[in-house]
Amino acid sequence: MEQMREGEAIDAVALRRAPDVGGSPDGPRVSDLLSLLSTVRLGADSAGLIDQIRGLENLKSAIVAVQARAAVAFDLAQRAEQAEAGAPASERGNASGAQVALARRESPNRGSRLLGLAKALVMEMPRTLAALESGQLNEWRATLLVKETACLSAEDRCAVDEELAPDTGIFDGAGDNVIVAAAKAAAYRRDPRSVAGRASRAAAERTVSLRPAEDAMTYLTALLPVAQGVAVYAALCRAADSGRFGGDAGSGGGAGSSGVAGSGGVVRTRNQVMADTLVERVTGTPGGISGINLDLVITDRTLFQGDSEPARLKGYGIVPGEWARTLVGEEQSTESEEFQVWLRRLYTAPATGELLTMDSKARLFPGRMRRFIETRDNTCRTPYCDAPIRHIDHIVSWRSGGTTTMENGAGLCEACNHTKENPGWKSRPLAEDVHTLELRTPTGHTYRSKAPSLPGYFRGSAPSSELPEPAARPSPSPAARSSPSPAARSSPSVIN
Repeated sequence: MEQMREGEAIDAVALRRAPDVGGSPDGPRVSDLLSLLSTVRLGADSAGLIDQIRGLENLKSAIVAVQARAAVAFDLAQRAEQAEAGAPASERGNASGAQVALARRESPNRGSRLLGLAKALVMEMPRTLAALESGQLNEWRATLLVKETACLSAEDRCAVDEELAPDTGIFDGAGDNVIVAAAKAAAYRRDPRSVAGRASRAAAERTVSLRPAEDAMTYLTALLPVAQGVAVYAALCRAADSGRFGGDAGSGGGAGSSGVAGSGGVVRTRNQVMADTLVERVTGTPGGISGINLDLVITDRTLFQGDSEPARLKGYGIVPGEWARTLVGEEQSTESEEFQVWLRRLYTAPATGELLTMDSKARLFPGRMRRFIETRDNTCRTPYCDAPIRHIDHIVSWRSGGTTTMENGAGLCEACNHTKENPGWKSRPLAEDVHTLELRTPTGHTYRSKAPSLPGYFRGSAPSSELPEPAARPSPSPAARSSPSPAARSSPSVIN
């Protein structure tokens, strides 16, 4: 939510209106409440259990409200400390969201949004905050109200909050859509020009994103203006319908069939045809992966001997070993182009799984070292952040004497790399733990991040070279046979 009002500063007078979250000196501490919760007994009958579930839900909402007040108070304290240290006004509070994220075990992006939500509730929407404290709203529905009023000025947002009066129970029994509609209508009545301007600016936020799904699948999402989105979907529907009635009737794809006959007589459903058409039109190839670097990390035993150890696909995560072998060995070709597989061998220490390193006297990480670190770290190394790696950074900065080595290198997303450059942030590699870095925030709190284990190595158990041989040893695929075999049993391979 904070990103919706980028650059907006909270004035000190407004912040002083925030209630003191510390309470009286004799008030209970959070640790006391945690201990008290551990003594709660479950109800003896169904009615009692439902009452407890409802009560715990109200408690969760009340805790979120206290957490919001604490976040605002923390941001104020940070700004005051930074002002005393002489930091420019434009830089004060820049890293508050990142520290909130670490404390809440969330990604930095979500931490900034949670801090923005807290500011809006505490400073501009007191009645929504009161509804949260009383359990009449949960955190998600309070977020919806904040989101739908983000385009308004602080004064107008406060007026909408007063008009809706969530703490009166007006939204009891209402679903998300009802709450969103009420907030949109109230915002439009208050400032129609800002609401219309928000819609016109939304086209600038069009984007495409990719995130993992279950079972070696992904969600490819496009945020488009409504006319373009409808046009794309209509084109895919037309392609599916035309193929549906133009298929081979003998293979189940004729008129009146519920599917389309693909290669080998396999009948595809309408949804499958739409998905396949999207891939083919965007990539230019039916398979969609020809000429693209996939970076599949797989052990030699899984690739050549049918071992069950899973592999890791860059940008996705862990995939089943059988699926990875199918991807490598499957004949991916068109009439004019063949799918090529290249193996790059990576050697690991049998006892620890640590990748062998190389040294450099350069300030910038060389290309091969960058790729090596990307393969090792997989995603951003900041704790709780799993964003894609954009920067290869010195853990101990170059100006502080840090070296350009594998041990002192870490893959970070752009936002986390900029955050750690703020005053008071420090990081260091832990020599006693393989590929582990420690991050220290301006408040003195420390967080640790460890690079994920490579396929074939199990932390806390026997090294991969001591594992029993797999029972089955299928013949390697034609694509794999044409590539050199890895030289060591414990060395994963990166497949391009």
